[in-house]
Amino acid sequence: MMEIKKYLPTMIDAARDAGIAILEIYNSDEFETIKNDAELNQADLKAHRAIENKLADTGFPILSEDGKEISYAERKDWEYYWLIDPLDGTKEFLKKNDEFTVNIALMHHNEPILGVIFSPVLDKLYFGGKEMGAFMDENMDPEHQLKLIKNETDIVRIVTSRSHHSDETKAYISNYENAEVITMGSSLKFMLIADSEADLYPRFSPTMEWDTAAAHAILRGMQLDIVSIDDQQPLKYNKKDLLNPSFMVSTLK
Repeated sequence: MMEIKKYLPTMIDAARDAGIAILEIYNSDEFETIKNDAELNQADLKAHRAIENKLADTGFPILSEDGKEISYAERKDWEYYWLIDPLDGTKEFLKKNDEFTVNIALMHHNEPILGVIFSPVLDKLYFGGKEMGAFMDENMDPEHQLKLIKNETDIVRIVTSRSHHSDETKAYISNYENAEVITMGSSLKFMLIADSEADLYPRFSPTMEWDTAAAHAILRGMQLDIVSIDDQQPLKYNKKDLLNPSFMVSTLK
């Protein structure tokens, strides 16, 4: 496998450019009066184009929420490709609660090997991969490296979706008498795990591959995985159907 760290600056630039494009709409005077799907699509598309412009020189194909019409026959044999969600957390964007992100993952043989997650409003940037660790901010130094801090309390902190709270999730939480529920939008849920602010993230409502790939790469930098609840195996990518199964991230041993 090639030296993947060299792509990190390009990924970070792409994520920040997408963030700028999104915030132009998000912070516009017209947002509250125009706020609808058309406005959202405009933000999504502008972010997609900003990312595409930055990643074009890599020569790798792009699979995106805004490019999902690519056929399985065309993409099934890709060695390296980009898997991106230009605006993750669409409901949070429309609610204007700031909890949305830009997700960019570099994939190799359908495995997430490098991921960047950027929160434009919070100005938080996470990145990482299995071979390099996980970091917050843009410096790959020990000060900014993410390391799991063991939860020494008897409270189990469970992060759930702010906008997709299913009956299955409620039933799962009810298994814990000492559960503290934390709600969050977008891929920031995964980053609560990375920041040692949550112990479990169970997900029973639908997600797509571009919703999880960047976070999966970052979590792998911390020796964590996103596993399918069905078979307890890491999530698979570049499937014929890009829908994820129900999954779990856990720091509990």
